[in-house]
Amino acid sequence: MPTHTPSWRTRLAERRAKPGDGRPLPPFRWWQTLGRSLFLLDLATAEGARTTFAVDVRQLGDRDDGVVRARLYRDGRQTAVSKLPARFAVPGGHIEVAARASGLRRCHFVPDAGEERQLTPHPRSAEGLRARLHHRYPVLSTVIGVIATLVVLVGVCITVPQIIETISQVPAIADSIGTFASPIHLPPALNVIVTIAVVLASTERALRLRSSWLDELAN
Repeated sequence: MPTHTPSWRTRLAERRAKPGDGRPLPPFRWWQTLGRSLFLLDLATAEGARTTFAVDVRQLGDRDDGVVRARLYRDGRQTAVSKLPARFAVPGGHIEVAARASGLRRCHFVPDAGEERQLTPHPRSAEGLRARLHHRYPVLSTVIGVIATLVVLVGVCITVPQIIETISQVPAIADSIGTFASPIHLPPALNVIVTIAVVLASTERALRLRSSWLDELAN
């Protein structure tokens, strides 16, 4: 079975984790659907007992400093907290959590040996509702996913030429290689519509933990 050798980035993320304060896991409220991600993992301990881990992430950051952190709970009690990206040690492996501006891109259990797997989203979270849609209507879910990806790609095709045009107007660059004129210039109203569409598409991809650098570039 394959084993996982952590890179220096993952080792750094593991050292970033601090002990939790033991407080109980707050219940998930309906108004937290869009601002809170909660993922669950059921594992067996060395003694053969079952234990449940929960990873709680507030997408808008903590109230006191606005920093987005991941909190690890074991059987309902907080055991660790970390800024993102985070890597928590659990029986038989690690839980890795990472995010982008559009949302979480990773919340996976990486075993010491074997294939990694995504944690299960709380059924009332936005990620859980999206997973339920995929379970009940897989064809519709696939179509929505394809459309979201296409919208993000269109956003990239519109954004990249504009970025290059802006960079090319820097005096040092313009004097060296000349300027670039973007072939795409949208009317303000259409630009707003495209921006909203890309944000929604990136959010949909983040709910499936499919967010990538393309989503950051398109926004």
